[in-house]
Amino acid sequence: MNIEALKPIFDGKRCVILGFGREGRAWLDILKRLDCCAEIAVADMKPQDIGGVTLHCGENYLQSCRRYDLILQSPGVIIKDMLPPEDKAKILTQTELLLRLKPCKIIGITGTKGKSTASALTHHFLSRCGFKTMLIGNIGVPPLERFEEMSEDTTAVCEMSCHQLEFVRHSPDIAVLLNIFPEHLDHYVSFEAYADAKRNIYRFQNEGDTAIVNIDEAPERSSARLVTVAFGQPAEVWTDGGGITLFGAEISPEEIRTKLRGRHNLYNIAVALAAAVTAGADRGECLKALESFAGLEHRLEYVAAVNGVEYINDSISTVPEAAIAAVKAFDDTDCLILGGMDRGIPYDILGDFLNTGAVRNVILLPDSGERIGALITSHEVNVVHARDMEQAVSEAAKCAKRRVILSPAAASYGFYKNFEERGRNFKELINNMQLNITDNQQEES
Repeated sequence: MNIEALKPIFDGKRCVILGFGREGRAWLDILKRLDCCAEIAVADMKPQDIGGVTLHCGENYLQSCRRYDLILQSPGVIIKDMLPPEDKAKILTQTELLLRLKPCKIIGITGTKGKSTASALTHHFLSRCGFKTMLIGNIGVPPLERFEEMSEDTTAVCEMSCHQLEFVRHSPDIAVLLNIFPEHLDHYVSFEAYADAKRNIYRFQNEGDTAIVNIDEAPERSSARLVTVAFGQPAEVWTDGGGITLFGAEISPEEIRTKLRGRHNLYNIAVALAAAVTAGADRGECLKALESFAGLEHRLEYVAAVNGVEYINDSISTVPEAAIAAVKAFDDTDCLILGGMDRGIPYDILGDFLNTGAVRNVILLPDSGERIGALITSHEVNVVHARDMEQAVSEAAKCAKRRVILSPAAASYGFYKNFEERGRNFKELINNMQLNITDNQQEES
C-alpha cells in the first residue's frame, strides 16, 4: 500500500502527536514523509528535543491538544476524563487508521492475558502454512510501521491492547477476544470502561467478518459470524486441559506436541488454531508447526538451574490470574516472587489461592506486595518482604529447593520502564548468581 493513501486524512490539518514513544516517533516519520500538514506538534509529559515541530511538554501537555484538528494518540497515554467529548472525537490512533483503510486482511487479537502468545502463535501457524503474513501491533511493531508492505494477499496479525482499541471505530476481519480481567485500572475511570475498550475489537464488525470470543464475553448479537471459545466448558472451540475441540473436530492430547507449559496455554493454542483456520490455514499443518513454536520471552521462560533450583521468568504477569496460572503450569514450584506497582486491582483470588499452600515460599516486592501479604493468613506459607528484585532473588535462593517463578501479578511501572526490563533484570541476577558459583568452584579447585 502506497503511503500516499494516507495524505487525504492529514492534508492541511493541524496535527498533534500525543505521547512520544515508539508509536509517537512512527507518527512523526509518517507525517514528515507526507509533508502535507498545516502544523505538526508533539505533546508529552517529558521534555523533548525535536526539530521542526511545535513542542508542548510538562504537566499541562494534554490541554495543549485542544487547539489541534487531529490528536494522534500513542498507546499508554492516560486520558480518562481529562479531555471533553469533542476533543476525544478528534483522537486518531494507528490501530484505527489501519482498520479504517484495511490495506490487507487483518486478524486482531486482544485479551487481558495471553494475547502476545496467541498473536505470535497465529502468525507462526500462518507463516508455516505459506501465507504472506506479518506480526504487528502491541507486540512491538506500531500498526502502520509496515503499511507499505501490505497488499491484498497479506494477512496481518495485530496484537491490540486496550489502549490501542479505546478510540477505534472499526474492527478487524477476524477479531479475537481471549478474556477480560481487572487490569490497567489506573488508566480508566472504571473496570467497565476498560472492558468496553477491549470489546471494540468486535463491536464494529460487518457481515462476512468473524468474532472469536471467550464464551463469558460473547455479545448477545453480532453482525459477524460469532465463534465462542472456552476453557473447561463446551463451546465451538474449547479445551479441558487435555485435548482440544475445534469446530466440532476432536484433537487428542497426543496430537498437541508443544513446548508451551501450562494448561492455560492449551487455551491459547486452541484460540490461535481457530484464528488461523478461519483465515484459511490447514489444521494439520498448523499442528505440525506447533512443535517448533518455542514461546515468547518473559512468558514462563526458563532462565537457568542454579544449585538444582530452576528459575522461571514470567515478568509479563500483571494480574492475579496470570500468577495462579504460572504456579499451576509447574506443579512443584516452591517459591513465587510477587508484587510491583499497585494499581488498586483486587487480589482476593490470589490470596485465597496462596492460602491453600500451593506455594511454600512467597517473596513480596513493593508496593502491591504489601496488600498481597495482608491476604496471606496461612501459617504454612513462608512470607518474605524484599525491598527490590536483587533482595528478592537472594531470599528466593535461600529458601527454594525446586523452582522459583517470577510472576509478579503487578505492573512494573515506577520500578522499571516496562515488564521486559523487569524480566531482563531478573534474568541478569540469576545469570550472575550462576557465574559467581562457577567462579567460586574454579577457585576452590
